[in-house]
Amino acid sequence: MRIALEEHFVIDDPAHVERWRTLVPWIPENQISKIKQPLSDVGEERIAAMAQAGIDFAVLSNVATVQGQLNARIAMKMAREANDHLAKAVQAHPRHFAGFATVPLQDASAGAAEFERAVRDLGMKGALIIGQTDGAYLDEDRFTPFWEIAQALDAPIYLHAADASVHPATYAGRPELEGATWSWTAETAAHALRIIFGGVFTRFPKARLILGHMGETLPYLLWRLDKRSQAFAGQDTVKPSTILRRNIAITTAGTFSDDPLICALKALGEDSVMFSVDHPFEDMKEASRWLDAAPIDAAAREKVSSGNARRILKL
Repeated sequence: MRIALEEHFVIDDPAHVERWRTLVPWIPENQISKIKQPLSDVGEERIAAMAQAGIDFAVLSNVATVQGQLNARIAMKMAREANDHLAKAVQAHPRHFAGFATVPLQDASAGAAEFERAVRDLGMKGALIIGQTDGAYLDEDRFTPFWEIAQALDAPIYLHAADASVHPATYAGRPELEGATWSWTAETAAHALRIIFGGVFTRFPKARLILGHMGETLPYLLWRLDKRSQAFAGQDTVKPSTILRRNIAITTAGTFSDDPLICALKALGEDSVMFSVDHPFEDMKEASRWLDAAPIDAAAREKVSSGNARRILKL
């Protein structure tokens, strides 16, 4: 069996589509319609495409980023709409779909309540958070109610890539570096490190984070993170590599390459890597063909394909 869990949708509604467009402003308008159709489909056409690619089950997530909506009331309204819309799709196709909740964190307590509703009442398997919320990162004290609920629910948080709140001068004049090419990776890795060094997993040891794109480079930096963190944290604290292996899992979303897969499996262990595509921004068939041919043994392939997702998301 093959399970994919960074597979996106957006409600085919102007407000939701515009929210998604703020995440990917570089996509030309003449390509939007080609992407919007498969993005908005949460029914038979998506299931047929999954079947053709050998993917049995997908955990869907809303890519209309409410994190970037400055109005808390509108963010909550859109989150509830997205969660209810997704719940209906899952109810209609329970053998093929599950969902990650959309959680508005402009008001962390209200967001935590919506997260709890989405998991307890709608059956969501976790939450997908798209980057920072108006410049605030998930290590900040204001988000304690959110982490309390995440731990209580035993529901993982998928930290999806997004831009920084302030555009770094590093990328000025070099649009090639922006978005999925590099800036999202740097931003999301930094966000995850804030959560690690901010002590979130000390306060909430049962909380779990998921990172896409083969771990946003972090699995390949464990030695250096451990070594350099000693200058700040001292010798007696838990090493970043220990926290990464214990509290963070990663997916193959958008990174169909043997070398980083082998390195990730060695760095984090076979129980921490899960298959994903990043549909519709990446090709499902390409992702499946790659994993089928990847130079790993059958036991590791089974864990990456579905075993780890079944366990971590309680599918």
